Amino acid sequence: MKTHKISSDFLSLETVAQILKSKAKLELSEEATAAVVRCREYLDKKVKESKVPIYGVTTGFGSLCNTSVSGDDLSKLQSNLVLSHACGMGDEVPQEIVKLMLLLKVQSLSYGNSGVQLATIQRLIDFYNKGVYPVVYQQGSLGASGDLAPLAHLSLPLLNKGEVYYRNKKYPAEEINARFGWKPITLQAKEGLALLNGTQFMGAYAVWLLLKARKLSWLADIIGTVSLEAFDGRIEPFNLSVHFARPHVGQILTATHISNMLLGSEIISRPKKHVQDPYSFRCMPQVHGASKDAIAHVTNVVETEINSATDNPTVFPDEDLIISAGNFHGQPLALVLDFLALATAELGNISERRIYQLISGKRELPSFLVKNPGLNSGFMIPQYTAASIVSQSKTFTMPSSSDSIESSQGQEDHVSMGANAATKAYLVVNNLEKVLSIELLNAAQALEFRRPLKSSDFIEDFVASYRKHVPFVENDTYMHELMQKSLEFIQQVDVILPKD
Repeated sequence: MKTHKISSDFLSLETVAQILKSKAKLELSEEATAAVVRCREYLDKKVKESKVPIYGVTTGFGSLCNTSVSGDDLSKLQSNLVLSHACGMGDEVPQEIVKLMLLLKVQSLSYGNSGVQLATIQRLIDFYNKGVYPVVYQQGSLGASGDLAPLAHLSLPLLNKGEVYYRNKKYPAEEINARFGWKPITLQAKEGLALLNGTQFMGAYAVWLLLKARKLSWLADIIGTVSLEAFDGRIEPFNLSVHFARPHVGQILTATHISNMLLGSEIISRPKKHVQDPYSFRCMPQVHGASKDAIAHVTNVVETEINSATDNPTVFPDEDLIISAGNFHGQPLALVLDFLALATAELGNISERRIYQLISGKRELPSFLVKNPGLNSGFMIPQYTAASIVSQSKTFTMPSSSDSIESSQGQEDHVSMGANAATKAYLVVNNLEKVLSIELLNAAQALEFRRPLKSSDFIEDFVASYRKHVPFVENDTYMHELMQKSLEFIQQVDVILPKD
């Protein structure tokens, strides 16, 4: 069984993807274990000796920061915090994202700046390793004092409260804890705050979204290239001289990969009657490339975030400091999650335009991509569906991060709304996947009308693998079923691009 050791080593998106793919178990490294123990021992000593109130440790929370709590009630204070803050509403967070929340919370607590007990962090690892996923709700976080409500739900099972999924079935947490012989954790001073402060709800969504968006951005290139061939497009817009004259990295990468994918194509190399292609074809490097650059920027921010201690107060044992500050504020993630939604929405936007061009009866293609239009509606309505989905995504690109609503009696007077940015971006990325699946359905259909001419080996192999799942349409048929199969192909296919 593969193991991933939680440590201070940089946790990249690629590492996270490998952990998930290999189904690795988590284990605290010796270094992380020592850091967690040292911080807890320091905090216990500080609570015992200090005569000065310590926010969230010996005081209340938020606007109750000036209310001191007696030593006998410090444990109760922390459990009360978890119970009172579990105020989530709406749909449940998908289990695959809850799994990432557990991973990222363990990572953040492992640095030895949070003051948790070793037993607490180990129980979170147990949840992850045994596939016990707390029920968390999508609504409730302002993304400022961390993701308070969702992280409270993530933490409830530590106290034998709340619900969990185990093997895709929902149980009371108490029942699953008993099955594994796990006793409830008695939270010590600051622990509830360490668990609830932090950006792991936003961060988990961001990681999941980036892993998917990066795949879809390259699939957009591949599917767009199939559409280009089906539309009898021109190769000149992908000449690298054009792109080195405006050297955005994503633009150059897109042009390079599209050019490589077309090597050896009979269709692209034949003489053309038309001088130019519509923007949705010839501007793929500029549009797809801008989204790639956006995704790269979001990746940099998210990777910094998931390698950080984001609760409050932050504990520095070696410096004898406990500092109440604002590392839980989600503004860095809120801004880039809005950016990611916009970047992926635009990939869907231009994809739908290529769909529209393919069904328009241009370039010797039949209207709606069927041999007998009129008797057959053909591919008329899949474009409607794509347009509907794209329009919905456009409404989701209104930024969440531009809003702030004062809370906690004015103590928390600026919030990020990053959690809303995360759940909104989730909808947009999933919408992009659907639109690309509809484009591929259209593009593969249109390509057949170019026969006997062949595209490149790469494109022909890609379309041949697609045809194992989705057939050519001769006459009107149940299109939803084909669209669903196309979506499943997109979800399952591994993106392998030709070498530069």
